[in-house]
Amino acid sequence: MTTSLAKSRISEFVVGLVFGLGLIVSGMTDPGKVLGFLDLAGLWDPSLAFVMGGAIAVGLFAFALAKKRTTSFLGGAMHLPTSSDIDSRLVVGSLVFGAGWGLAGFCPGPAIVSAGAGQPKAIVFVLAMLAGMWLFEMAEGRARRTSKNHQAGAL
Repeated sequence: MTTSLAKSRISEFVVGLVFGLGLIVSGMTDPGKVLGFLDLAGLWDPSLAFVMGGAIAVGLFAFALAKKRTTSFLGGAMHLPTSSDIDSRLVVGSLVFGAGWGLAGFCPGPAIVSAGAGQPKAIVFVLAMLAGMWLFEMAEGRARRTSKNHQAGAL
């Protein structure tokens, strides 16, 4: 393994570890706390609003800094999103994400951390999430093939 690759893997591990610990400390891995935050009409728990506010503040600062750079801190290329389009795929994906979060009390990051800690509900959630990702990839592949065949037939 090259020195650059080793540095990259070590930094990835450290960032993932800090992120996972942050999810645990913030309460994001506790579905009851998350569902309490989402229960606006009942016994609303506003504590996760501070977590989200902190995440937004860090994100704003980090993206502002990243936009000024051409390489990462370890020398790799910067790959920032370029599209700002809001299309039906984004809206539908957001609705599915929100529905899943509201039903289960998990979103992907905290679910993976909780599954790693052995929480049965999180393990089921992660398996269902992986199955959904696989089904999406299969549907996307089929749609690409169908579109390609239609384009070839039109020529």
